Amino acid sequence: MSWAETLRTALDAVRAHRLRSALTMLGIVIGISSVIVTVGLGQGAQQQVRDQIDALGSNLLIVSPGSSTDDSGTRGGFGSATTLTLADADALADPEVAPDIAAVAPVSSSNASLTAGSTNWSTRLVGATPEWPSVRARELTAGRFFTAEEMAGAASVVVLAPDTAAELFTVGSPLGQSVTVGGRSLTVIGVLASSGATEVSASEDDQALVPMTTAQQITGASADSVSTIYVEAQSADWLSAAFQEITSTLSTRHGITEEADFTVSTQESLVETANSTNKTMTVLLAGVAAISLLVGGIGVMNIMLVSVSERIKEIGLRKALGATPAVIRRQFLTEASILGLAGGAFGVLIGAIVARMLPGLIDQPVSISPTATVLALVVALAIGVGFGVHPASRAAALAPIDALRSE
Repeated sequence: MSWAETLRTALDAVRAHRLRSALTMLGIVIGISSVIVTVGLGQGAQQQVRDQIDALGSNLLIVSPGSSTDDSGTRGGFGSATTLTLADADALADPEVAPDIAAVAPVSSSNASLTAGSTNWSTRLVGATPEWPSVRARELTAGRFFTAEEMAGAASVVVLAPDTAAELFTVGSPLGQSVTVGGRSLTVIGVLASSGATEVSASEDDQALVPMTTAQQITGASADSVSTIYVEAQSADWLSAAFQEITSTLSTRHGITEEADFTVSTQESLVETANSTNKTMTVLLAGVAAISLLVGGIGVMNIMLVSVSERIKEIGLRKALGATPAVIRRQFLTEASILGLAGGAFGVLIGAIVARMLPGLIDQPVSISPTATVLALVVALAIGVGFGVHPASRAAALAPIDALRSE
């Protein structure tokens, strides 16, 4: 019997029992669709995390101060010390000291209450330098950022993030209007575009940026201390080199021989940390889907055993007419493969439909992976073949005379 004839006979056998075949494929359909949706949710969440972290800045490294210790010996968390200075930032910006660093943007951050007319809003007051928008990859929807001259003269200007501007000015454009911070009136010269990103516990769309010198005058902070130094590497390929240059430069400046009084984090480390939980949940849900596939495979084997029992006389007749055990085995394996592959195809289709609908229902991106789709079809076919081996072997082992004699 040729392969074409085997395939035609197998399709006829599947069509002859449509309802039974559909119920047999149901377990595989559920399992495969679950795999498609689960992997899609996991990859969508990971991409969302990566996009949000990328929105914090291009090729970004974040230098934070170490922890502080009070008189009683109680140690604060990372970032509680004041070990970073403007001189440190200037050293990192020197191309002779750190050639793989493109730009540096030190900031000093504190909480403040902003007032515009009768409206007030508490947010982060960030003292920054003119390089901040470039290093942080931020754009403005209106106005401009402050200049080096305005920073040198401690100008009374402020750039608002979009959420801050919306809270303070509900009508009209914020540009040219005044806000009061710590008793000082500042003129709004720009409004940032939304980034949608969150750094630690603060939204990047809710802050007010002023020149570093202006922030020092408002808050009374040390003229040399900064809370964070943002560093932009020359390119993503040079992140590691920039990391080493930062560590070496600051260690030398701070006279560190053992434990550093600062920490340096990179985009990739943030991505890996944020994605670890997503990967765990994806594996867990994929495990549940694998159980569904196992149940579907058992269903295929069960139905194929029933099919062998129902077709004993047909098997005996074929053997009597010269069909070899290999031909009989191939016949039943082909039927099992059709059930597995068809179940996989329907599962992929349903999974794709669900993946298209989910983002609008749960506000979570779902990414359909071509690799996962192809792998799901291969797994479905493997399940059909794997669980069809025993029934096919049983059919091939029947003796012709016993098969023809059976009732």
